[in-house]
Amino acid sequence: MLVREPRRGAAGSRRAHDEERAALDWAEIQERMLVPLYAAVYERLEIGPGARLLGLGCGAGLALVLARARGASVTGVDEGPRARLALAAERLGCSVAGAGPSREPVPPPGASVPRRDLAASGVAAAPEDVATPRLLHGSPAVLRGVDAPPYTVVTAFQPAGATAGDYETLTARLRAALPFTAHGATVVVAGWGPPERCAASTVLRVATRLADTDASLPFGPGELGAGGGWRPERRDDLEAVAARAGLRLLGSGRVACPFGYAGTAGAVRGLLSTGLFDAAIEATDAAQVDKELREALHPYTRQDGTVWMPNVFRYVVARRD
Repeated sequence: MLVREPRRGAAGSRRAHDEERAALDWAEIQERMLVPLYAAVYERLEIGPGARLLGLGCGAGLALVLARARGASVTGVDEGPRARLALAAERLGCSVAGAGPSREPVPPPGASVPRRDLAASGVAAAPEDVATPRLLHGSPAVLRGVDAPPYTVVTAFQPAGATAGDYETLTARLRAALPFTAHGATVVVAGWGPPERCAASTVLRVATRLADTDASLPFGPGELGAGGGWRPERRDDLEAVAARAGLRLLGSGRVACPFGYAGTAGAVRGLLSTGLFDAAIEATDAAQVDKELREALHPYTRQDGTVWMPNVFRYVVARRD
């Protein structure tokens, strides 16, 4: 999702307030729409006791809560607004560890990755209880400061393909996280399904139009990150990400994740909380985005006032060899 740099003074205070409000809307309204995706992946991977799960872009932490309820040991890393991580900390009963910038840059796609193979190097398990959840703010490089056994499962549930550069960013995150995983670790990445299976696509295209970006530019395995604005992924986009990260593909799946809201106001708040409309608000103003978003939601508003948008999300399962 798009994240603006914090500003100083009154503008900075307003930005912090907006981030806190958006984080609450995400946690209370929008995040639950992805629960079917989380549940399907955990069931397929048979997540349970003994699994050491690393959630990339964990946000408010609902996916981590569900994994922990199945008996897994969980760690979440997110470099987005701290407000979401603060909510994750409340849910998991732990604190958020901060981190400064990494001294070691993430290698670009195609470059060899020097791995810190914890299992092979004989590093012992962490002295503290490994079942204790951990949350870290920053890129996966912050894991260098964590004394813990290697992770056996990595998830990137934040649907890729929503903004320009998403796939390049996801590839870089995966490559940065792999040194902290065990050989044979399972990696799952998620993304939007086909446009014809995502009712939300027509609504989210409001963000593309108002931000004055072109979502029709070529975008495929050979051009990860090309184009601008929102565009549901094509068939092989996630597979290309996994391959570029050096992973071996195991399979894929599709999950129905309908967006259902009690009313238009809640739908607007939930969709705005994704961050996908930030660029549109920057290019126009909040009132204009609110107006056009409500108009786009009209076809999906039922007679009783509820809003219902059927969607399908894809995920790819891969393995680190």
